[in-house]
Amino acid sequence: MPQPQSQTRPRLTQWWVGVRAELPIALGVIPFGMIYGVLALAAGLNAWQAQAMSAIVFAGSAQFIGAQLLGAAAPLSVLWLTTAVVNLRHVLYSTALSPDLGHLPRRWRWLLAYLLTDEAYAVTAVHYANRHTAVVHKHWFFLGAGLTLWASWQLSTAIGIFLGAEVPASWSLDFTLALTFIGIVVPALKERPFVAAAVAAGVMALLAYSLPYKLGLMAAALTGIGIGVVLENRSKRRRQANL
Repeated sequence: MPQPQSQTRPRLTQWWVGVRAELPIALGVIPFGMIYGVLALAAGLNAWQAQAMSAIVFAGSAQFIGAQLLGAAAPLSVLWLTTAVVNLRHVLYSTALSPDLGHLPRRWRWLLAYLLTDEAYAVTAVHYANRHTAVVHKHWFFLGAGLTLWASWQLSTAIGIFLGAEVPASWSLDFTLALTFIGIVVPALKERPFVAAAVAAGVMALLAYSLPYKLGLMAAALTGIGIGVVLENRSKRRRQANL
């Protein structure tokens, strides 16, 4: 009796399940990739530099801020530190997934670390949390999800670069950056610590707006992270005390 494909080709099955899980999210990411391409050209990068940033950095929020800082001629030290702070959340993602990925060879861990994004983590964490599926081939799910988002990000960046060359400089598109982050942040504001962190970061961004080299962005990010961590820890202690 022939066996189902999920039993005969478990790696391909897991990879395809990961692709299908990521596709709806990847479609939503395409407009952001296009906006990044337009903004990167407006910030002074040429087409190859803008596309290379998407291929090498592969982190939307860091790329938006990086392009802005490059356009403002900020020192490299400020650019690196700011983007590092923005991407600190990836340390938390890696920590959460490491117990399930620790058995993989180093080449797999490096590859999956490169493909780790907010969107890939969202579906992969849920998949790993399902203990009814054996963990042995689940990294193929991660690979499918990560490659799907990577391909959509590279393609949408290229489209944005092409459209950016056709958009007159008089069409100031700076406002699209704020719209992008509003679209990313608002759906995540479901608990009090997240709301408080966002409000605190917003207030600090306004107060520190006049700082040189856009250091206000870093001050706002650090303030939001600090407030969020303090309130989240307080909530955890309160929940534990009520158990």
